Amino acid sequence: MDNNLNQELENAKTEQSKQAIKADAKGLWVSLKTFIVELLDFRHDTDRDATVAAIKADIPFKGATAWILICSIFVASIGLNANSTAVVIGAMLISPLMGPILGIGLSIAINDIDTLRKSFVNLATMLVLSLLTAFLFFYLFPLSQDNSELLGRVKPDIRDVLIAFFGGLALIIARTKKGTVASVIFGVAIATALMPPLCTAGYGLSQGNFDYFFGAMYLFTINTIFIALATFIVLKILRFPMLKYANSQRRKNIARIVTVLALVAMLPAGWTFYDVLQETRYEMDYVSYLESEINQNENLWLQREKIDTDTKKITLNFNGEITEATKSDLINELKGYKYLQDFSLVINGNKNRSTDKILELYDLAIDKIEKRDSIISVLESNIDSLKLAISSQKNEMDSNVFLSLSKDAKIQFSDLESFGYAKMLASSNFRKADTITLVKSQWDASLSDSLVVLRKQELKVWIEQELNTNDVEVISN
Repeated sequence: MDNNLNQELENAKTEQSKQAIKADAKGLWVSLKTFIVELLDFRHDTDRDATVAAIKADIPFKGATAWILICSIFVASIGLNANSTAVVIGAMLISPLMGPILGIGLSIAINDIDTLRKSFVNLATMLVLSLLTAFLFFYLFPLSQDNSELLGRVKPDIRDVLIAFFGGLALIIARTKKGTVASVIFGVAIATALMPPLCTAGYGLSQGNFDYFFGAMYLFTINTIFIALATFIVLKILRFPMLKYANSQRRKNIARIVTVLALVAMLPAGWTFYDVLQETRYEMDYVSYLESEINQNENLWLQREKIDTDTKKITLNFNGEITEATKSDLINELKGYKYLQDFSLVINGNKNRSTDKILELYDLAIDKIEKRDSIISVLESNIDSLKLAISSQKNEMDSNVFLSLSKDAKIQFSDLESFGYAKMLASSNFRKADTITLVKSQWDASLSDSLVVLRKQELKVWIEQELNTNDVEVISN
């Protein structure tokens, strides 16, 4: 009997201990849950009226705001051109890009069609002004060229989408907080996602490169959508009051319009997120495949590679011959990559470009170059010999012509004592050079000066007839 009583007492104590442990665990969980809720809950710290008023006040885009945007776009363009991340960040700190985009998210969240219309108008104005400023800079600046800062904004990936979304979340959460927070802090979140793509789009326009332009504008568009989407989600979580209209039918119509616009904005955002996510997955697996299966294989010499995600086709071009066994191995290895399993693999080898063949062709090319140099040297020597022979023959011909002409001159002019001629360059206006035939003559000393002049004139006419030229000058000693 005593044993049974003791056993029941032990069981009661055990049950009490279990209940105490459960109570303590429950109390710990409640405390932890309360701590986490208090840590992450920002609804109690929200000033709805001040937030709406502040966002609407930032939507208008004119005056000083427009000039601040122009200056920030110039600074960002210089940073992109100089490939300087620090300068681009500096431009973000002075950028006033957040107003219209926050206005779009706000107007959709609270059913305010007038604010939505105003936001779109100011966003379009901001877009045109930014593109024009960036275009003028890159078009007029003489040192524009591609670099990593520019090329990083022509093809979005999943990281760009996440930057835009979480930047937008941080922006609107900070904007709804009670109290005053510096506006430039808000601007950084949006400028990070929007300013560099706008500048890159302006660069693409200035260079006539529409692939750059459309790629950068695509990045700008999806970033704008995700920032507005983040604003919409936060304001809905905070239960901002819907705008009320006196006319119930008007309220319903506007609600329908806003709902449609929200869906139109969210569907492309969802599709873009999925599309960019898939592209990123393809790219990650592709890079891993190239590194693990090809670059680490010393027997493979990859020349060119290309992945086409639209047709799901990978093309690899190798130097040297690729055996069937190697092809089968590369195809089988591709199946081990989750996001590349559906891709077809095209492998092109080049039998004529193996290492041995390249060395053989190199030796052959060197041999041909040496033979060519030898032939050129012989030809140059022959050309010099021909030049000497031609010069010698020309001198001999000139000598024969002179002797014949001098004999005929003595016969024609018996009082001519000596005779000589040569070709000479002369200029009458110091601008143009002419070739003349200069004749030197000496006459019998018994001739009078007037008769010598007459004889020189006759000799000039005679030589012009003999040499068939009109440029003859006769002088005498």
